[in-house]
Amino acid sequence: MSAERHILILGGTTEARRLAEVLAADPALRVTSSLAGRVAQPRLPAGQVRIGGFGGPSGMARWLREHQVDALIDATHPFAGTISFNAARAAAEVHVPLLALRRPGWVAGPGDDWHPVDSLAEAADALPTLGERVFLTTGRMGLAAFAHLEDMWFLVRSVDAPEPPMPASTEVLLDRGPFTVEGERELLRRHRVDVLVTKDSGAAATAAKLVAAREAGIPVVVVRRPPVPEGVPVAADPAETVRWLRAQVG
Repeated sequence: MSAERHILILGGTTEARRLAEVLAADPALRVTSSLAGRVAQPRLPAGQVRIGGFGGPSGMARWLREHQVDALIDATHPFAGTISFNAARAAAEVHVPLLALRRPGWVAGPGDDWHPVDSLAEAADALPTLGERVFLTTGRMGLAAFAHLEDMWFLVRSVDAPEPPMPASTEVLLDRGPFTVEGERELLRRHRVDVLVTKDSGAAATAAKLVAAREAGIPVVVVRRPPVPEGVPVAADPAETVRWLRAQVG
């Protein structure tokens, strides 16, 4: 890449950190990663970092313009839907090329007992017929969708402590991946879990629970991903993203 270009990465994922590391090593690039600030102690990427929201699509468009951003990479979590649509609107307004970096989703295999749903509310509706002791791995946000299930027990795992409302019978486990199959197997056994709820976030770092659930014959409620905004190209990994970026900014 011949001239210095400013690349903004909407980050917070492992793929975003890997991408920032690769791009920051190029002296022709100025890389800024934007983090939402929802995790108390985030893993900071290489290059410059900003933390916090933009104030909607108009605020993001203004930031792109004022900081002379040449390309925008949406490498947020697959379920961070609002920021992705804000990015699409902002990029279109200021005519900045935009790419969504999305790790591939999980695919059910032989022996899996998956129950796909489109929302946390649908996941809650499905639970009473599947089990009574729930391993909930959808993060600390959205627990209110399960708060009415008073006759069920929940093990909630998240990086930071969740806040109410949440189910009355809840045990919180603060932990951060990657997780091992052996560790997940023991966790399911120790807590007598009989149903797992997860989002299709993809990636190997949190896939071990799916293997452990398959081995134990435990049903898994899988929340499908929201769609990427229409017209936004998608890359599956940082390497593919770099190839796209070279084609866009030289």
